[in-house]
Amino acid sequence: MLQVTDIRENKEKYIKALAKRGIDAASVLEEVLNVDEERRSSQAQLDEVLAQSNSYSKEIGKLFQSGETQKANELKGKTVELKESSKQLNEQMVNAAEKLQQLLYTLPNIPNDLVPAGTDENDNEEVYKEGEIPKLVEGALPHWELAKKYDLIDFELGVKITGAGFPVYKGKGARLQRALISYFLDKNTSAGYTEYQVPHLVNEASGYGTGQLPDKEGQMYHVGIDDLYLIPTAEVPVTNMFRGDLLNNSDLPITCTGYTPCFRREAGSYGAHVRGLNRLHQFDKVEIVRIEHPDNSYTALDGMVEHVKDILRELKLPYRILRLCGGDLGFTSALTYDFEVFSTAQDRWLEISSVSNFETFQANRLRLRFKDTDGKNKLAHTLNGSALALPRVLAGILENYQTEDGIKIPEVLVPYCGFDFIK
Repeated sequence: MLQVTDIRENKEKYIKALAKRGIDAASVLEEVLNVDEERRSSQAQLDEVLAQSNSYSKEIGKLFQSGETQKANELKGKTVELKESSKQLNEQMVNAAEKLQQLLYTLPNIPNDLVPAGTDENDNEEVYKEGEIPKLVEGALPHWELAKKYDLIDFELGVKITGAGFPVYKGKGARLQRALISYFLDKNTSAGYTEYQVPHLVNEASGYGTGQLPDKEGQMYHVGIDDLYLIPTAEVPVTNMFRGDLLNNSDLPITCTGYTPCFRREAGSYGAHVRGLNRLHQFDKVEIVRIEHPDNSYTALDGMVEHVKDILRELKLPYRILRLCGGDLGFTSALTYDFEVFSTAQDRWLEISSVSNFETFQANRLRLRFKDTDGKNKLAHTLNGSALALPRVLAGILENYQTEDGIKIPEVLVPYCGFDFIK
């Protein structure tokens, strides 16, 4: 959530920055400032009325003590009027504050200066590429056919149990899935991230805290009777562990990792680009989250990018990194790097990680602050990244490691799997 004080001081800058997202925010920002002025005016008048009422109360006590009952009763009548006035002003202030909050919820984060202009994924900027694209045998299969051929994943069984987008992993497919989770967690913890096991459902306050609500309400599964939401990513519960906290400067950075299943109500679409593991309603992901001092957050972002690079190097998968343009940037993000692995059998790039810096956007919603060395309370910066999302990594492994005789297992995963080949 953007800060009103910043909007007031940098309105033109914010209008220009949000235009990079394709948003004409001039009228909304003006309304924000007008509503905030109403709130501040009501607050100032209320403070004045309360101060006057407090002064009268002290004077009334003295008048009664000195026997000036008539004057005391006259002032009591005025305090009744002030009480009614304070009630009305408080209501005006609360209404203005609620309206202000709702307006601010509609505004996305300000893009970092590095974010390129653009309207959609076609305008994203490739900033890095690594790894050789393997030459597959003639008749190489996409992962959904490999999964069926080697009895690794049963998509139809998932439809029977739940519906489309809820696959069932079997045998070596399940073991490979578990191996990836363990490997990712081990890589993250060895890099200094503390592992957490968190709830898979969150309350409404958590959804608002990290910015999934109200922006992505339609994409989240909602348990109505309990008013809880199935998590779309571990970012939500992990980051919300620090909601409302006032940290010490010495506490930073805070680095967390966690594995969770993720649940997303994606819009229905058809075709090869959403077949198999390409788009699911339930999938597994290992996440990394950082709480940083604002001075260090972009250095931390670069470190997270290097960390994900290292994982993909060990898996020996060809990948590239994109800097997302304004039109493709997530609602809460100031700067995002997407990692994509090349699917040789599908002849296309598949997104497998997003690494983002949210600056103070989430922290303002979360009221996540730290006491800086100057003694002032300041908003922290929050960051998160996938390390990694499993479905498309698994798809990339199945497709890029296939041979005429079966599927090789990346060397780094063999100790976790207990086998080196799928026949």
